[in-house]
Amino acid sequence: QVQLVESGGGLVQPGGSLRLSCAASGSIFSGNSMGWYRQAPGKQRDFVARISWGGSTAYADSVKGRFTISRDNAKNTLYLQMNGLKPEDTAVYYCNAVPPRAGSWGQGTQVTVSS
Repeated sequence: QVQLVESGGGLVQPGGSLRLSCAASGSIFSGNSMGWYRQAPGKQRDFVARISWGGSTAYADSVKGRFTISRDNAKNTLYLQMNGLKPEDTAVYYCNAVPPRAGSWGQGTQVTVSS
């Protein structure tokens, strides 16, 4: 059974930083590309960043240069370092495989950027 548990969200002022973590169990992590996605209120869930098993990365244009995705394959853990946060980054952040597996979404972690 696949389980994804996101953590590290919170309330931060514009320009601040947060580091999200995603603990993965089951078969979803090993050997697969993993990604971060986010869903703002009233909007669809969007792609944020992805990382291959070997460490190649890609980002949505809206976060390029501010966010950094990484992974620890020994710990089955995915990370997202978010710097220079903006109010438009406010959303629930989720991790999942790339492409995402429909039945594997976790509860997400709320990120709120506000002064």
